[in-house]
Amino acid sequence: MKSVTIPSAPAQVSGVIATAAAKPAMSYPVVVSAYAEFLEKLDYLGEADLALVEEAFEFAAQAHTGQFRSSGDPYITHPIAVAEICASWKLDAQALMAALMHDAMEDCGVTRDDIARQFGDTVAELVDGLTKLDKLQFNSREENQAESFRKMLLAMARDVRVILVKLADRTHNMRTMSDMPRSKWGRISTETMEIHVPIANRLGINRVYRELQDLAFKHLYPWRHDTLVKAQGRSRNRRKDVVQKIHAEVDSAFAKSGIKIRLGNQEKTLYAIYKKMDGKRLSFAQVTDSYAVRVIVPNLIDCYTALGVLHQVFRPVPSKFRDYIANPKSNGYQSLHTTLVGPSGVSMDFQIRTEDMNLVDEYGVLTHWMIQARAMPNGEQPGNKWVQSLLDIQDETRDAHEFWDNVRVDLFPDSVYVFTPKNQMLTLPRGATVLDFAYAIHSNVGERTQGARINNEQVPLSTVLKSGDVVEVSTSPDAAPHPSWLSIVRTGRAKSKIRYYLKTQGQNETAALGERLLLQALRAEGIPQLPEDKAVWERLLTRLEARNKVELFNDIGQGKRIAVFAAKQVVDLLAEQGQRPDAVLLSQERFKTGTSTTTTALVLDGSPNAAVKYAKCCRPVPGDPIAAHLDRNAGLVVHNAQCAVCKRLLAKDVEHFVDVEWADEPASEFDTGVVVTINNGKGVLGKIAAEIAAMGSDITHITMDDEVAMDTMALRFVLTVRDRAQVELLLRQLVKLPYVLRAHRVLPAA
Repeated sequence: MKSVTIPSAPAQVSGVIATAAAKPAMSYPVVVSAYAEFLEKLDYLGEADLALVEEAFEFAAQAHTGQFRSSGDPYITHPIAVAEICASWKLDAQALMAALMHDAMEDCGVTRDDIARQFGDTVAELVDGLTKLDKLQFNSREENQAESFRKMLLAMARDVRVILVKLADRTHNMRTMSDMPRSKWGRISTETMEIHVPIANRLGINRVYRELQDLAFKHLYPWRHDTLVKAQGRSRNRRKDVVQKIHAEVDSAFAKSGIKIRLGNQEKTLYAIYKKMDGKRLSFAQVTDSYAVRVIVPNLIDCYTALGVLHQVFRPVPSKFRDYIANPKSNGYQSLHTTLVGPSGVSMDFQIRTEDMNLVDEYGVLTHWMIQARAMPNGEQPGNKWVQSLLDIQDETRDAHEFWDNVRVDLFPDSVYVFTPKNQMLTLPRGATVLDFAYAIHSNVGERTQGARINNEQVPLSTVLKSGDVVEVSTSPDAAPHPSWLSIVRTGRAKSKIRYYLKTQGQNETAALGERLLLQALRAEGIPQLPEDKAVWERLLTRLEARNKVELFNDIGQGKRIAVFAAKQVVDLLAEQGQRPDAVLLSQERFKTGTSTTTTALVLDGSPNAAVKYAKCCRPVPGDPIAAHLDRNAGLVVHNAQCAVCKRLLAKDVEHFVDVEWADEPASEFDTGVVVTINNGKGVLGKIAAEIAAMGSDITHITMDDEVAMDTMALRFVLTVRDRAQVELLLRQLVKLPYVLRAHRVLPAA
């Protein structure tokens, strides 16, 4: 192996002592020993790669000169330990270089350009992806963490080595947690449990997942952890004889069958045992699946043969069989699981797999490097589909908290396996719905979904999927995402797609509304149209502190700015150019009556518009007198003019009211409330529903008195109608029915 150049001891040690007099100076051999152990693991690298790693070590050692860890060791021992973990995973030279320098940008003032110049853009990208955003200013620690997490995940989506180095970094920090102040244990361990543990699981790196989970548990609940360690040790001793007997019987059975096997053992993590005890209120002794026997066989076909052999040796427990070979988990895990009743009636879990499957279980996405020990893979790896989906979510989600909310669900998959009509299998998180399935196929399918069938039966879009379901969705060019869909879907991908669509459509419609409101206000000032002069717009946007026209129109449409104020600014700017208001237009606008039809009033036809909402407190329909209030949160809210809520708003916030009128031909139907008082009897509700349908109206909601046995009861409907005339006709028809006592529309309280 090539000789290693190490910074001279006197310079480094003297720098350490000079800057850390409060801590005992650590001897130089600590670094030498740590680095030597690291070098021993690099026998898979070539000479050229080894030289680059040595150069990165020299760079990192120089950058961290004078810095200590909480243990008192020179700080460079931490990057060396992280790189050593990466070397045990057989990561390539670029990943090892990033591991050695992963804290250089964050703690030592080194820039990305410094690293790029010396080691290339790829290594610089890796280090940059690992660097937190502590140097930037955020409103809170939570915002900092969310933004840092988003940055790390997106860097991971571009290059999975980012998260592998990060997991190695977190593993070493958790191993040395006892050297840190106890006040930090809870925060760091909680972050590890909520972020790093599920990411390791999602990428299939079971060995790291188990270690991080138990280390976090140990530092979150030290007493509970120690108690379970002792209980697990006693349990291991008690079952030793039973396990040996089971192994002997299994070995004997497979020797007779001619299949070569290797037996191994798998214990449930202490945290998994604790969660089961806590969730189901069990004692340690009542947790029966804390231990499993692994049967490693040569080939895939041998897995199913081995299953038959085991079922001949021990009696299988019904409903305790899982085939994860035919239906792999989303992180690539494959194995056959079965529970058998062993000697003395003891139930024992068995996992049957090949050596390759076992390697994937232990190392997941790391398997490529473990087998080939070379550069980045070209083919598909376990977890890569999820990693790539992060880029799609980022494109639609710029807010760090929203991004974290979207991906958090996908970190805890507990998957179900469903099929398309063409027998293509999709893996979705447990609790996923038909709508999640549609978005998993393609976002265009999700956005145009209008119906679905599961196993040839028509079902609502909110139906929760089960493993084995065959799902078929029907689409329509007129269908579109609705805000209620956000409460239906579970996956981060579907949520981000729906939010992005609603946000984009809402902004377009709000901007159009704002433009119309500004034009309306300009006409009231005697200006017939929006100015065309770019200079006027530039000065207007500067005065109003808006970045562009779209932002200004959006703010007006959302009620954040008052259109009248903006219009007066336009009038002033036009006056400076010598343009005066149109006297005729100004007279028409000032002397128009409240009941006249004008070209400046907003015309409402009920067509879908995210910027216009119809108040549920009064449910106005065409034919009702109306008023519209610009709400900063809800957009333009249309009320019945007689509504008490509307009158209160008008009294205190008149400047946010806008002139509106109904269109001559509404484009859609409107909701209205109706109360029907009846003589209770068998089939009466069905007859009334049939009469409502015959009158061309739909029932969208119905409530009734709880005392169903009463002779007289009130039925409260929300119906869809075209206008007030249809409501009045419907009420007249209902009161003609012999079992209807009264029928009236729910009108707003004055």
